[in-house]
Amino acid sequence: MFGALAKRLFGTANERFLKGLDTTVAAINALEPKLQDMDDETLKGQTPALRQRLEAGESLDDIIPDAFATVREAARRTLGQRHYDVQLIGGIVLHQGKIAEMKTGE
Repeated sequence: MFGALAKRLFGTANERFLKGLDTTVAAINALEPKLQDMDDETLKGQTPALRQRLEAGESLDDIIPDAFATVREAARRTLGQRHYDVQLIGGIVLHQGKIAEMKTGE
């Protein structure tokens, strides 16, 4: 009985974990307008800039928002398809070495 009440109040462990990714997804979404305003050459320059940040000591986790936002914009321009937030979450989960089960249809 207490377990059911706790789940209702706080959600499952999985729901709490996914909620913790909301800030990263929000950071990715916040970068979208800036990247959309870039011309193709400037967007291409994002990759070497991200590499330099890694070489300067930043971790992969530190650059996730910029990297995912760059990939999202590149996919939008080249394929005409934009990653959904749930797909970003799936990518973040995989980056963390966890298993992500996603429903099909997107």
